[in-house]
Amino acid sequence: MRPYDRSSSEKLFWPVVWAVGLHAMLFAFLFVSFSNTPELPPARPVIKATLYQLQSQSQATTQTNQKIAGEAAKTSAQRYEVEQLAQKKIEQERLAALAQKAAQAQSAAETRAAQARKQAEEKAAQAQKQAAQAQKQAQAKKEEQAKQAAEKLKQAEIAKIKAAEDAKKKATEDAKKKAAEDAKKKAAEDAKNKANADAAKKKAAEDAAAKQKAEANKKQKAAQEAAKQRQAQESARKAVEDKKAGALAELLSEDTQYQQTKADTVGSQVAGNLDDLIVRLVSEQWVRPPSARNGMAVTVLIEMLPDGTITNASVTRSSGDPAFDASAVAAVRNVGRIREMQQLDRKTFDSLYRKRSAVFKPEDLGL
Repeated sequence: MRPYDRSSSEKLFWPVVWAVGLHAMLFAFLFVSFSNTPELPPARPVIKATLYQLQSQSQATTQTNQKIAGEAAKTSAQRYEVEQLAQKKIEQERLAALAQKAAQAQSAAETRAAQARKQAEEKAAQAQKQAAQAQKQAQAKKEEQAKQAAEKLKQAEIAKIKAAEDAKKKATEDAKKKAAEDAKKKAAEDAKNKANADAAKKKAAEDAAAKQKAEANKKQKAAQEAAKQRQAQESARKAVEDKKAGALAELLSEDTQYQQTKADTVGSQVAGNLDDLIVRLVSEQWVRPPSARNGMAVTVLIEMLPDGTITNASVTRSSGDPAFDASAVAAVRNVGRIREMQQLDRKTFDSLYRKRSAVFKPEDLGL
């Protein structure tokens, strides 16, 4: 029996028991009360009042009245006793009716309680049956869920195995694809390297050819310049000799001061021509460094022998750029020898070109 059904039967049974018990107690109290009720005395006060009012009458009348009053009191007492008995009988009948009603109510309550118990038992049986059926359904549902879970687990394992196989297959395909792409990239890179190497070789050959052509042009130009230079040197030498002869003739004159001034002038002109020659020769040997900028200037001290051989070149005032300074010194040393210096007499050479300072500039490498 379910707890809910047991509580319903108790709610129907105990109120009936309490009602029957209460009626029984009430009936018992009423019965004891009526059985112990004392008999009431005659209504004497009425008789006394009557007698008091009749004191003024005669003795015979008084006796007659007393007799009548006694009879009346007796009759009244008998009537009262009859009424009390009738009342008691009515009360007993009423109590009997109440007891019968209480018995009927108790019987009805017992009947209802029995019906309630029967209904409760039926409900309990029905509930137990439903509970058994629900338990059976729950067990079946649980088994079905377990079966579905097992099936899902099986499907998941199958999917996992299939995913692993697919991943392995994809990895193999990716590896093959990557190997093919790497081979393709390597082939393309090899082809590109070969093309670059071929282009580099071709460019090197073109550069070599261009360099050879430039060297040939340079040599041809140098030969032309050398021819021009020799011609100019010859002309200069001849002019210097003529000037020296004239200067020597003048030096033999009486005016020594005039002769010295004339010789200095001729020497300055010769020095100017040699300075231009030095500028040109050094310019041909100078290789301009990448760091050379307009506005730079380096002073180089050139030391020579009387035959024009350059014995030393050193920086006396730097440009601030070591590369530019070194390039100027290298250009001077690469000239090697200036044969035109042999045209000068020893005194002019010693005073002007034994040690000669030259200023080199990126603009024009001027002296």
